[in-house]
Amino acid sequence: MAATHAAAFTQARPWSAEEFAALLEQRFCHVEGDRDCFALFRVIADEAELLTIATHPEARRQGRARACMSRWHERAQELGATYAVLEVAADNAPACALYEGCGYVQSGRRTGYYPRPDAGACDALLMTCNLSQG
Repeated sequence: MAATHAAAFTQARPWSAEEFAALLEQRFCHVEGDRDCFALFRVIADEAELLTIATHPEARRQGRARACMSRWHERAQELGATYAVLEVAADNAPACALYEGCGYVQSGRRTGYYPRPDAGACDALLMTCNLSQG
């Protein structure tokens, strides 16, 4: 997962193998997907939170991220979640389009949340999705 995350996230610091291992040891964390495209998420009570989703650049534009979103939503519902939350960098147009296409709507904004090495900080968009409606 760390290798795919590093290949996919070039504007932000990718997560290390140790960080992924620590998250996966947590009782409420789950992963769906494969080495080329995966979603790491947490379900607590009726809330699911997408922690990260990554598609290796060589596997993009094949519908893999949308399929992965569908799989993690289904798994979250099996675990009792009725809605999902995530945050995304406002300058990540492909991710924003993916999430909107999966039924997410913007519910908030964190100004200047993501640092950018060669530019000013980027806002984080908070998004939510009612899992029972798709």
